Amino acid sequence: MEKIFCALWGSEPEKLLAGAVPKLVAAGATSIRINVRDEAVAAGAGLIQSRGELLPSAAMQFWVPSSNAIFRDAFDAIINEYCDHFYSWLVAESQIIKNPQYPVATGKRTDGFAQIALLTLPPGMDWQAWRAVWRDYHTQVAIDTQSNFEYVQNLVVEPLTKGAPPYVGIVEECFPIEALTDPLVFFDAVGDQEKFDRNLATMMESCARFIAPGSIDVFPTSQYDFA
Repeated sequence: MEKIFCALWGSEPEKLLAGAVPKLVAAGATSIRINVRDEAVAAGAGLIQSRGELLPSAAMQFWVPSSNAIFRDAFDAIINEYCDHFYSWLVAESQIIKNPQYPVATGKRTDGFAQIALLTLPPGMDWQAWRAVWRDYHTQVAIDTQSNFEYVQNLVVEPLTKGAPPYVGIVEECFPIEALTDPLVFFDAVGDQEKFDRNLATMMESCARFIAPGSIDVFPTSQYDFA
């Protein structure tokens, strides 16, 4: 089995959520997750980062028996129905923190919000060195300094569509809804300014080791899981 991650532009959340899933299931996709940028996360505009290009309006993740081009046409055709354009990547998923707090009902919005981060390789940095810093060092920092109740790393294996942005890693982290606007909640330091300052400094120092300024796309989403 292989996992495909898709970024969509020009999609409408209601139509995407209602229409795409049955067709993807019929085509053979499983463990479908859809993330949409909607009114529920609009207050989190301060969390957005951009490489300067228009950010996706939604993301889709699902598993298929094979992502080979000769087997992928049906999935691509379905996704095309629900957006202006999209790009997709084959990824290797690592579940750092599984959601232990908020039971997820099929097709229902997950509590809180899910932050998507699309990472590129910093100029002049070797991929192996980048991977080691992100996976072997930063992982623990992200666990220790944030209020994330789900944390998934997707290491990009290869792009599946022509012209896809050069992402090398894709992160999804779920946070309490209050973290959209309250940094102390985001950094797991409610009522403790000293802890907040410490966690923020630790996070920024770690990010600087493998993320170049202006090189990533980050945005909050509403998360929906389907069978």
